[in-house]
Amino acid sequence: MKPFIFTRLQYTSGDWDTDQRMPANLLHSLIEYTTIPVDEKERVVQLNSTDIFRSPFCYLSGHKLVEFSTVERDHFRRYVQNGGFVFVDDCNHDIDGLFAKSFEQEMARTFGPKALQKIPNNHALYKSFFPFPDGPPTTSFELNGWGDDLVHDYLKAIVVNGRIGVLYSNKDYGCEWDYDFRNKRFLAEDNTKFGVNIVVYALTAV
Repeated sequence: MKPFIFTRLQYTSGDWDTDQRMPANLLHSLIEYTTIPVDEKERVVQLNSTDIFRSPFCYLSGHKLVEFSTVERDHFRRYVQNGGFVFVDDCNHDIDGLFAKSFEQEMARTFGPKALQKIPNNHALYKSFFPFPDGPPTTSFELNGWGDDLVHDYLKAIVVNGRIGVLYSNKDYGCEWDYDFRNKRFLAEDNTKFGVNIVVYALTAV
C-alpha cells in the first residue's frame, strides 16, 4: 500500500495556503489511530497541473474568492469524476461569506446547479472509523460566533457513482485542527478524529 499523501490544492484566485499546522496534526492522528502508512510531509499541487491526478485525496481551503480558470475547472471536474476525493473547508472568517458563496457558485458552474447537496447525518462518512451518530462535530469557531454565526448541523457533498467526490464544510475544521499535534494531550477529546474518518472514507469508499 502506497503511503497516504496529504495533497493541498493551490488555485489562482483567493488564498489557498491556510491552516498550515493542520496537515501535520491530521497525519499524526492517522499514525496514532490507524495502520495507514503516511508520508509525513504535506504536498502542494497546483490545480492547473496534471499532478492532481496522482493523489486520491486533496484538500482545498481559503477565506476569499474561489474562481477557477478554465484549466483548473477542467482538472477539478475530471479529477472528481474519475474517482478522486476533495475535502473543501471554508475558513469561515469572512463575515460576508465570500469563500462559501464563490465556491458554491464554482461548483454549480462545474457540476451543475444541484450537484452540491446536504448529506444525511447517518452517512457512511460518520462511521468510517470513529462513530459520529449525530453527524458532523461542531467546532469552536461556530460556537464562538465566527463567520456567519451559524452552527451547521450538516455537511454538503457532490456524489459521483454513489460515493462522495467533493466533501464541503462550512464548519472551519482546518482552523479547529490548526495546532501542534503535541498539544492534543491538553484536550479532553481529540478533535481531529473526524479528520481520520474523512481520510479513511476517501481511501476506502467504493
